[in-house]
Amino acid sequence: MADARRIEVLVPMRWGDMDAYGHINNVQIVRMLEEARIAAFGPPRGAGLPGIEPQVSLFNDVPEGTMALVVDHKIRYVRTLEYRNIPAPVQVWIGAVKGASFDIHYLVQDPVTREDCVRASSHLAFVDEATGRVLRLTPEQKQRIAPFTV
Repeated sequence: MADARRIEVLVPMRWGDMDAYGHINNVQIVRMLEEARIAAFGPPRGAGLPGIEPQVSLFNDVPEGTMALVVDHKIRYVRTLEYRNIPAPVQVWIGAVKGASFDIHYLVQDPVTREDCVRASSHLAFVDEATGRVLRLTPEQKQRIAPFTV
């Protein structure tokens, strides 16, 4: 049963993402996580031209001079993700929300069998570009991500 607090996005697997065994290379998994995060929560402010609107406008709607930075990644490879010429479903949701940081969780599945292949999380923080100091999450930011917090 689908959890309404999770956002599902489809992330393409590229031919060049394969390793010698026909699996998606572990480095490319990190790229897929990033693509899922951007599709779900928007690109960083000022990154390129507008495109498809994210499901939740979070990263592209921060004040000027604010950076959304990844602090940490944790990745668990449950089973190999075989290359397929169709996008992989990636579920994305918010985990722990703290005063100045939060976790984004991911579940990457095989697009044919829907078996779980990768479970991962990214710890993120907003940082003031001029000072390098971590910024506290605003009440508005917490409110935007609340419906997707598990």
